[in-house]
Amino acid sequence: MVQDRMRRVAIDMDEVMADTMAHYLQRYNEEFGQSLTTTDFHGRFVFEVIDAAHRERVREYFEQEEFFAGIPVMPGSQDVVQELTERYEVFITTAAMDVPCSFTAKFFWLQQHFPFISTKNIVFCGDKSIIAADYMIDDNVRHLRNFRGEGILYTAPHNIYEQAFRRVDNWQDVRRLFLDR
Repeated sequence: MVQDRMRRVAIDMDEVMADTMAHYLQRYNEEFGQSLTTTDFHGRFVFEVIDAAHRERVREYFEQEEFFAGIPVMPGSQDVVQELTERYEVFITTAAMDVPCSFTAKFFWLQQHFPFISTKNIVFCGDKSIIAADYMIDDNVRHLRNFRGEGILYTAPHNIYEQAFRRVDNWQDVRRLFLDR
């Protein structure tokens, strides 16, 4: 008797599992004596908000492995992702091609914070439309638009006004959507 395959869930890292914005804001505010909050980024990306004179320096943040290594874990993500692995085939899908220096740091970050995720289930890519999964949880609508499964938008400041996809605001919402049925 052939068993049905487990449903697949693809999960993004930055701003979904990793609280990249909090890490970025702390570093930016300390370095430039600012007091920006996530509210300042509602509907906008980083370079649309910060002072033009700071842009070149801020680009350097994203070119340093240690920036990615120090990102805090999104609250609740570790427990919920582990629970998901018991009922779904879970893949971590990150558009690391956008920032090639992040590969190693992201890999070790996952090993440190999500050691229960097999290395065969970590996908570093550019265009996420290649991902064959039933669901994709991502904060960036550009990855969800051409995805063949159901895209689930994880709330982040830049996507706060987006309405094209089903949305989860936090990891408790993810738990309710995928596990409380």
